[in-house]
Amino acid sequence: MWFKNLIFYRLTEQFPYTQEQLQEKLQEHAFSPCKSQELSRYGWSAPCKYIADELVHEVHGFFMLSAHKEEKILPSSVIKDIVNEKVAEIEQQQSRKVYKKERDQLKDEVTLDLLPRAFSKYQKTFALIAPQQGWVVVDASSHKRAEELLSHLRGSLGSLPLTLPDVNQSPSAIMSHWLEKHESIPASIEVQDECELRDNVLEGGVIRIKGQQLEDEEFIAHLEAGKRVTKLSLIWDEQLKFVLSDDLSIKRLKPTEQMQEKIADEGAEDEITQFDVDMVQMGLEFTKLIPALIECFGGEAQRP
Repeated sequence: MWFKNLIFYRLTEQFPYTQEQLQEKLQEHAFSPCKSQELSRYGWSAPCKYIADELVHEVHGFFMLSAHKEEKILPSSVIKDIVNEKVAEIEQQQSRKVYKKERDQLKDEVTLDLLPRAFSKYQKTFALIAPQQGWVVVDASSHKRAEELLSHLRGSLGSLPLTLPDVNQSPSAIMSHWLEKHESIPASIEVQDECELRDNVLEGGVIRIKGQQLEDEEFIAHLEAGKRVTKLSLIWDEQLKFVLSDDLSIKRLKPTEQMQEKIADEGAEDEITQFDVDMVQMGLEFTKLIPALIECFGGEAQRP
């Protein structure tokens, strides 16, 4: 399995845990299904489905974790309609007005009554910890989802000193410069045919371009008019293809055909071995990619 999105964090202190120590810590916060009156549950589950009792999978110094979330689906419109019916019934039978406090109480009662019959939505979020290289990488398309996992990990461990890395130069400005002057593009980077531009003057002004040569005169005119690149599709080191955002998050990540052939050549014997192969390959590539991207934007800024 390969991550599809990356949000990465710098460990600011040494990560002191072994697999056994992590397993013990996470076991206390393992996932269990929602009870009848609960709206949601969040906990740790097996990252490798072929080893069900293992909450931490380790290969060559890399740790893989998986957070499992269950949410009960209760459409607000359904709750609102039932509450309105109850309010109308009370006002008609008792000839009085139902005010906000009583309405809120009715809403809570309706929610509790519907919960045991509600459907559940499940979501898994994976994280790769690279203690030796000092990174935590979360497979999440939003910072909110990544922070949800990290918050649960902090709660499980007691603390987790890490930070989103900051860079010395604006990624948006640098990516715009790449497209204005192609000779400035680093040798390891190959620009593809998709990007997003935002207008710094007109709030909300966004242009999305896909399947178009990014050196066309029409496109360059947008840059000359002051628009700046906020997302850009790239290939890095002929190994990974992705869309890079100006906040350094990565979306739609996948190995290139060259990388896929390399992985296929290793020919894992079974599912667990294949999981290990993918995990190690991801760890090695991610811990090379992240410093390379940071270097593209002037290196990591030193925080006071």
